[in-house]
Amino acid sequence: MISRFTHALPGFAAILACALLLVPSQVCARQRLPGPVARALAAAGIPDSAVAVLVQAADSSRPRISVNADLALDPASVLKLVTTYAALDILGPAYAWRTEAWIEGKLDHGVLDGDLYLKGGGDPILSYQRFWLLLARLRAMGLTRIDGDLVQDRSLFDVGKTAPIDDQPLRPYNVVPDPLLLDFEALRLELVPDPAQDSLAVLPEPLPDGLTIDNRIKLDDESCGDWKGGLRPVLSEIGDQETLRLSGSYPRSCGEQTWRLAGLPHRQYVDGVFRSLWRQLGGSIGGGSRQGTVPSDARLMVSLASPPLAVVIRDINKFSNNVMARQLFLSLGAAAGHRPADEADAAAAVRAWLKSKHLDFPELVLDNGSGLSRRARISAKSLARLLASAWRDPLMPEFVSSLPLAAEDGTMEKRLRHEAIAGQAHIKTGTLDGVKAIAGYVRDRAGKWQIVVFLVNHPEAARAAAAQDALLQWVYRRGR
Repeated sequence: MISRFTHALPGFAAILACALLLVPSQVCARQRLPGPVARALAAAGIPDSAVAVLVQAADSSRPRISVNADLALDPASVLKLVTTYAALDILGPAYAWRTEAWIEGKLDHGVLDGDLYLKGGGDPILSYQRFWLLLARLRAMGLTRIDGDLVQDRSLFDVGKTAPIDDQPLRPYNVVPDPLLLDFEALRLELVPDPAQDSLAVLPEPLPDGLTIDNRIKLDDESCGDWKGGLRPVLSEIGDQETLRLSGSYPRSCGEQTWRLAGLPHRQYVDGVFRSLWRQLGGSIGGGSRQGTVPSDARLMVSLASPPLAVVIRDINKFSNNVMARQLFLSLGAAAGHRPADEADAAAAVRAWLKSKHLDFPELVLDNGSGLSRRARISAKSLARLLASAWRDPLMPEFVSSLPLAAEDGTMEKRLRHEAIAGQAHIKTGTLDGVKAIAGYVRDRAGKWQIVVFLVNHPEAARAAAAQDALLQWVYRRGR
C-alpha cells in the first residue's frame, strides 16, 4: 500500500520517513516548505506533490530546502537558462550573427545584370530598421537596378521539421525559426480609434508588397479589458496576393494600442518587405523571388552584424522571447559544424557542452530550446546545479544581468513591487497552461546570494505566483 502511494506522490516517502524519524532531523527540515509557501499553495489548491523546490547558497552545494528536487517537470520558459548559458560559454559574449547581400553578374553604372542574394546567418534580432540599413548600404554602394531575381539563401538551418506550437498560426509566438528571420516575421499594427468618424484606423509597419489589409473592425462602448479577444484576423491567399481581413469590435476606451500578427511564410515576408523598402530607397528590381544558395563566383557587397550575444540574451531572458531562443538554439547546432542544423543537432551540442561542464542531467528533455513545449523536462536539482555552475563562471555577470530583476523589468516588472526584496532578485520566469516556474538568484538581507528554483506542474498552476513570491521573500529574509 505504501509503495503505491509513494509512486503516486513524489516526496511522500521522504515525508513519511521524517514523520517516523527514520532520517536525521536536519534532512527533514530541508524537505518541508516554509509556512508562508505551504499556506499559499494550499490556498491555490496545489498539493506539495505537484511542486519541486530547491534553495541553496550560491557558493554551496548543500540545499537549505529540497522538496521533490529530483522530479522531472515541465519548466516552461525557465528552460531558456540552459540555452542562454550554453550559448554564452560556447559562442562567447561578443558573438554576432551576420546577414549578407551578395551579387552574381555584372554591375555597371548601378545596374546589376544578374541576381541579388540575401544570405541569412540566423540573426535572432534582425529588425525592420536594421534591414533598411542593409538595403541603404547597398544603395550607397551604387546599386540602383536589379535586372535578375531576389534569391534568399536560408541554408544555415534545416527548419523543415520545425512546427508551430499550436493551431494559432497568426500569433507571433508561433513563428518558427529561420536563417533569414526578419523582424520576427510579424506585422506591427497600430490601432488608432477616431471617435469623430466612429472608425478605427489600422496603420501597419511594415506593409510588405503583395499584402492587402481589409479593415472591418467596428468601435464599441465596452470597457477596455481583453481587447484582442474581440478581434478576428484571417489571412487568405488569392493568386499572388495575400489579404489580411480584420473584423470584430474594439472598445473606444482602449485608445491607441499595438497589435502584432504573424502568418506570412518567411520567403514571402522577406520578399515583400525587401521590395517595399527597395522602392522607397529609389531602387528597382525586375526579376522574381526564389530560394537558393550563394554561388561560388558571387561577390559580397554588404555584411550587417547583429548586436553581440550578451545583449541578445537579455531580450531572450528578460522578455522570454521564444522565437529568439529557438534561433539561438539552432545557432548552437550550426556552431558545432552541422549545416544545415536542426533541433536534434542543437540538442546534441548542448548535451556535449553539459558533459564538458560535468553537469549530468539524465532527466533532461530538450526539443526547441525555448521551453515553449509540452515535451521539455528538467528537475529543480539540475536547474540549481546549472545556476551554481554559472555563478562560478567568469561570464557570471553577463548571465545574471540577463535575468529579469524583481519589481524592475522584464517578466518580473510587476511582481514584488513595494516589497523589501524589490531589486534584489534576478529571476527567470516560465508560464504555460498548467505550468508556473521560477529560477534564479536572490541577494538576501545579509548580502549573501541564494539560488532559488520553484517549479509547479498542476491544473491550478496559474495561481502559484503568490507561493513563489512568498518563497522569494522568505529567502530574502534568510528564513525569518
